Amino acid sequence: MPERIRVLLADDHPILRAGLRALLEAEADMEVVGEAATGDEAIELARALRPNVVVMDLSMPGLGGLDATRRITALGHRTHVLVLTVHAEEEYLFPVLDAGGSGYVTKTSADRDLVDAIRAVARGEVFLYPHAQKLLLQRYRAAQTGEEADPARRLSVREREVLALTAQGYSSAEIAKKLFLSPKTVDTYRARIMQKLGLTHRSELVRFALRTGLLRAPQ
Repeated sequence: MPERIRVLLADDHPILRAGLRALLEAEADMEVVGEAATGDEAIELARALRPNVVVMDLSMPGLGGLDATRRITALGHRTHVLVLTVHAEEEYLFPVLDAGGSGYVTKTSADRDLVDAIRAVARGEVFLYPHAQKLLLQRYRAAQTGEEADPARRLSVREREVLALTAQGYSSAEIAKKLFLSPKTVDTYRARIMQKLGLTHRSELVRFALRTGLLRAPQ
């Protein structure tokens, strides 16, 4: 028999992990070798267990899924990371790929797509929905025409809103209330904004917002 695909599950919801384990272990060519509830745990288990595929949630306590993905792919163990999340592709597709992720599956379609996606990335392929492929093509065309020269174009509408409110001095809780989000989601948006723009401090966010017109200087 061919070797089974060794899978590590990384998600902070134990009920979801249990459901995923049941789904995957029903497949003859797969085995779940470990479970992690945080990004840090995922890195340690990936280092120790060397799974073929890590199924990674993006929003976890402590170290987030994007940073965990980046560190796992940097281990050099030929471990592929497949992101499983509720977030829209427009928000997370490029950060996931830039971090070294091999694909993207939404939790709403996991029962239909996850098994095929794991097999694909285990073979060294990339698993993307047709809409994600369209987004990649748009990005390529934008780069060809020079549109990528404007870093503000990398931000989604929601990211621009979070950036503008952050630059105006609002806290995560205040921004969450204004945009009907959770404070944790706001923090995730802010971290992704800084990653996309190559920034490290809040003051740099303010200067960027002023420079790009997202925040007007006081008269």
